[in-house]
Amino acid sequence: MLFIRRGGPVCPPVKRETLIIMKNYKKILDKIMPYKPGKPIEEVQREFALKRVIKLASNENPLGPSSLVLEAIAKAAKNITRYPDGGCFNLRRALSDKLSVSGDNIIFGNGSDEIIVSALRAFVQPGDEVIIANPTFLVYKIASLVESACVKEIPQNNYRYDLKAMLKAITEKTKVVFIANPDNPTGSYVTDEELKSFIESAGEHVLIVLDEAYYEFAKGGDYPETLDLIKREDRDILITRTFSKAYGLAGLRLGYGLARGDIIEVLNKVREPFNVNSLAQAAAQAALDDDDEYLKASVELVLKEKEQFYKTFESLGVEYFKSRANFILVNTKRDSAKIFTYLLKRGIIVRDMTAWGLKGFIRVNIGLPEENKMFFKAFAEAINGE
Repeated sequence: MLFIRRGGPVCPPVKRETLIIMKNYKKILDKIMPYKPGKPIEEVQREFALKRVIKLASNENPLGPSSLVLEAIAKAAKNITRYPDGGCFNLRRALSDKLSVSGDNIIFGNGSDEIIVSALRAFVQPGDEVIIANPTFLVYKIASLVESACVKEIPQNNYRYDLKAMLKAITEKTKVVFIANPDNPTGSYVTDEELKSFIESAGEHVLIVLDEAYYEFAKGGDYPETLDLIKREDRDILITRTFSKAYGLAGLRLGYGLARGDIIEVLNKVREPFNVNSLAQAAAQAALDDDDEYLKASVELVLKEKEQFYKTFESLGVEYFKSRANFILVNTKRDSAKIFTYLLKRGIIVRDMTAWGLKGFIRVNIGLPEENKMFFKAFAEAINGE
């Protein structure tokens, strides 16, 4: 009920019992800093009165969606008065055919983040252990703490996962181990041999989550192909991938998980109903139909332009880390907040890595050639103090 007074409606008085309820939230939340995404383009345009802003902060695909995807979205938009297919039947069948896995081995989520959160919700009790690397994707720690887990952070060794140290950290209380491959933010990866050795020694009581958000950019060479791992009965393995990166559908939020059927069944019990909207389902199905051309162009762009980044950093004498993803971690050895702001005022959004505990570092993703040239020029000015 609204209370009306001269001048318009005001909020009703807060009841005492409401205040009591507000005190009963999970106290672990006091220790959690919310995840802060990269600044949106529109915000930077407003803040600095800029007409053109380029975003190289969130590892997005600069090519934009394919024409097939846009056509599929327009067609699906005519039916948005209806709830989406909660089981993603058509998309499930398309992805099943693409990957040659059973539809029973697939779960879809509102981004692969939701699959990660669901795994923790389903498998972790308060006080259980979750093992992650440091640095790595921030959501692992945030979501684990929300479930009142004991989070063990294992420092990376020379900016690579130290799987031997992570293995030693496993105890009977360990329920989940996260391996981002490639890692975000370092761009480093775990080799096929390293991963197999870890899995054989990890034990049957641990759910191993292989986060392969950047799989399409990383595959090849000694990067592991993991689909056969979900067939194992003696190990619990969940693979997460996404349509946000290489497929260019970040704004529609769609990811998926691959696992044994019994693991998928458990995850479905904690999955929100209608969690994948109808536009995302239609777009992803079209993206799979178009991936021979579009995906190839996306990967080739990243591989070619990444070499230009390496050359630029080397010419400036700046330390960087070769990446198997579509972004690069850079040690400016300066105040990264000042570098970030300098670039921001010139319409270039990158990521200051202070939140990861990486002071002096920034992360920049690969953009279009003309966008990258803008970054090179402004970054050189920032580094040289111009």
